[in-house]
Amino acid sequence: MSVLEKIRNKTGLLVGIIALALIIFVLESALSSGRSLFGTNERTVGTIAGKNIDYNDFQAKLAIAMQNYEQNGQKVDDATKQNLVDQVWNEFIADNVLKVSYKTVGVNVGEDEMYDLMVTHPHQIVVSQLSDKQTGKAYPNFAKPDGSLDPAKLASFVQQMTPEQEAYWKKVEDYVHDTRMAEKYNGLLKKGLYTTEAEGKAEFDKQSTSYNVSFVAKRYSTLSDSAVKISDDDIQAFYNNHSYLFKNPETTRKIDYVAFDAFPTAEDITDLKKQMTDIANDWKNKKTLGEDSALMQAENDENKIDFGLFKKNMVSPEVDSSIFAAEKGTVYGPYQENRFIKVIKLEGKVDVLDSAKVRHILITYAGAGADKDAKRSKVQAKKMADSLFALLKKDIKLFPEYVKNFSDDVGKNPPPNKKADEEYMGKGGDYGWVNEKSGFVQSFKDFGLQSKKGELGVVESQFGYHIMEVTDVSKGMSLKYKLATIQRKIEPSEKTLNDINLKASEFAGKYNTTELFDKGIEENKLNKRLADNIKEGDKQVPGMENPKELVRWIYQAKKGDVSSAFQFGNRFVVAKLTEVKDKGIAPLDQVKDNVTLLAKKEKKAEGFIKEFETNLPGCKNTDDLTSKMKLSAENMSGLSFSSYAVTGLGKEDAMCGAIVAVKPNTLSKPIKGQNAVYVICVNEKKASGGAYSKAIQNATNTGLSSRVDYEATEALKTMASIEDHKAKFDF
Repeated sequence: MSVLEKIRNKTGLLVGIIALALIIFVLESALSSGRSLFGTNERTVGTIAGKNIDYNDFQAKLAIAMQNYEQNGQKVDDATKQNLVDQVWNEFIADNVLKVSYKTVGVNVGEDEMYDLMVTHPHQIVVSQLSDKQTGKAYPNFAKPDGSLDPAKLASFVQQMTPEQEAYWKKVEDYVHDTRMAEKYNGLLKKGLYTTEAEGKAEFDKQSTSYNVSFVAKRYSTLSDSAVKISDDDIQAFYNNHSYLFKNPETTRKIDYVAFDAFPTAEDITDLKKQMTDIANDWKNKKTLGEDSALMQAENDENKIDFGLFKKNMVSPEVDSSIFAAEKGTVYGPYQENRFIKVIKLEGKVDVLDSAKVRHILITYAGAGADKDAKRSKVQAKKMADSLFALLKKDIKLFPEYVKNFSDDVGKNPPPNKKADEEYMGKGGDYGWVNEKSGFVQSFKDFGLQSKKGELGVVESQFGYHIMEVTDVSKGMSLKYKLATIQRKIEPSEKTLNDINLKASEFAGKYNTTELFDKGIEENKLNKRLADNIKEGDKQVPGMENPKELVRWIYQAKKGDVSSAFQFGNRFVVAKLTEVKDKGIAPLDQVKDNVTLLAKKEKKAEGFIKEFETNLPGCKNTDDLTSKMKLSAENMSGLSFSSYAVTGLGKEDAMCGAIVAVKPNTLSKPIKGQNAVYVICVNEKKASGGAYSKAIQNATNTGLSSRVDYEATEALKTMASIEDHKAKFDF
C-alpha cells in the first residue's frame, strides 16, 4: 500500500491538488528503429550484472521521462540530453545492481515507515520539494510560522490532489523509498566497520612519530638497461608473476591523427566586408529604433540586439575620430576590429548621471544565470515581473516585502559575517550607489544612470527580469553616445572549408593503411598527434569539438584502420587506430616493452641485493658499508610512515614502511625499493608529544565510515561487470 493510499484510509477523503516541482532527468526517445549507428541490428545498449539492456526498454524509459521533464516547462537542449541519458542509465544500474543487493541482505522499508518519511516526519527530499530554493523555507501553504514544513498542512493538502498530480507524488514517494533503502544498506556496512583500540594506537603512532634515518642506496639508474641481459623466458616469467600490474580497469583506445585546420583567407575577409557593406547601406535607410533592433537581430552574430553607451576614447580609434563628430543616424563601417568585422550606427547622445542609488527585485527563470534550480519559464518570469511592477506602481511601500517574498537574488540574504539586522549590500534589494565602473550588468547600470529619482521599471539581463527603482541620483552628469553595433566573426567560408575538407579527404584516401599513414605524414610534413585512453562513452577528446562520430568509428574500427575525414568546427581530422586495450589483463604483446623494462629492473635489484648481502657482514653502521661498497651515505630527517617521498630518492613506500620495524641503530637487510636497493639505519625515533586519546580511535573510525556511501556503490558496480554501449546509438 502506498503512502497516498494510507492517507486516504486514514482520512477517508478523495485526493486533490498539490503543486510539486519534481524534476526527473531523462532524455527524449531515441531512434524508433533501434538500429545502432554501425549499420547492424545490434539492440543492446549495455550489459549490467550479466543482463543485456535492450534498446526498446531503454527507449521506453526515455519517452516517459522526457514527458515528465517537459511538464515542468523546460526545454531539453543537446547538452542536457546527454546528461539525462546518463541518468537513465544510472536508473538501470540501480534497478539491476543496487536494489538487488539491498534485497539480498534483507533491507526493506515498511508502510508505516514510509508514511512517517512522507508526512509525519518528512524526509529531506520531501522538504526540498516544498521549499524555496533561495531561502530554504517552506512555501507558505506548507509552512509553520518559523518557515519550517508543517506536516499537518502537508497531510491536509495531499488529500486534495488530482489524479495528474498523484503521479508526481508517487514519484516523490518512490524516490524517498529508494533513498531510504540506500541509507539503510550503507548504514549496515558502516555499523560493520570498527576501529579497535590497537588500531587507534597504531594510527596515533603513525601520526605522531618521525625518524631520522641514514641509508646507503644503489640506484637502478647507475646500471644502464642495455647492460642487463634477459631472455624471453625471463620476460614471460615476470609477466606471469606480475600480471596484476597490467590490468586495464576499462576498455580504451588510442589513436594517432593529423589535423587540417581551416583559416579565413584574404578572399573570405573581402567577401565578409562586402556583405557588411550591404548591411551598412541597408541600415542607413532605417529610421526608427524598432527597425534598427530588427536589423541587428537579423544580422548580428547570435541574433544579438546590441546598444551601448560610450564616451570618447572608449571605442576603436578608427571609429572614435569620426563617429562622435557625426550626426544622429550616421552609419560607420564596415571596419575590422580584432576577429570581427563591424558596422556601427550613432543612435543619439544621452546625458548620463555620474551615479545613482538603486534597489531591485530579481525574477529569474530556468536557463538564466541566477539559479540553476529555477523552474519557471522566461514567459512566466516576465508575467510575474510585470504583475509585481504594476502593484508597486500603486504602492511602492510594498517593495521590501516583495524583495523578501519574491526576489531570486541571493544578495538579499546576509553574508556569513553579517547578521540579518546589520547593514550589508543587497539588503532589501538595495545595492546603494552605482556608477559606470560598478560591477553590475550593463542594462542594470543603464537604467539607474539614465533615469530620474523615483523612477520604476522592468529591466532584462542575463539573470532574468529586474524590477528596479532609482531611490536617489547624483547632481553630476556626463555626455555619452548611444551606439548600435552589428558584427560578424571572421570565419572561413564554405568554399574554404570545402577546400580543406577535400585536402583531408584526399589524404585519407591516399594514405589509408598503417604504413601509408605514417609515410603520408612524413611526405606532407604534417604534425602527428595522439589521443590515448579514449573510452566508448567519452564526450570530449582534446582538440576536437563534439567528437561523438569519431569515437563511434574508433570502436567500430580494427587496429591499424585509417578513418575518413571527420569535421570538428573548422578542423578536419584523419585518424589511425593504433592500440586497442580491452578491459582486464592486457596481453603480453601489448605491454611487452613495459614488461621488459620492469623485468630488467628486477634483474638489477637481484644483483644489487646480492652485492649488499656480500658486504654487510662485519658492518656496524652505514659508514662501514659505504667504505666497502664505494657508495655515499645519505640522510633523511623527519621521515614518517606516511611520508610521500624520500629526499634524493623520490617515492619510496618500502623505506617508509621499514623504518617502523627496523631496530634503532642497527643496519637493516637490503630492501628492494622503487628506485634503488638500500640498507637503512634508524638513528633517532622522535615523538611529537601528547598522549593517545580515544578521539584518535573515533576519528579513524569516522574516516573509515565516511567512505562507505561512495565506495560501496562503486564496488557493487565493479562486481557487476558493467558494459556501457550507449554511444553506439543516436540518443
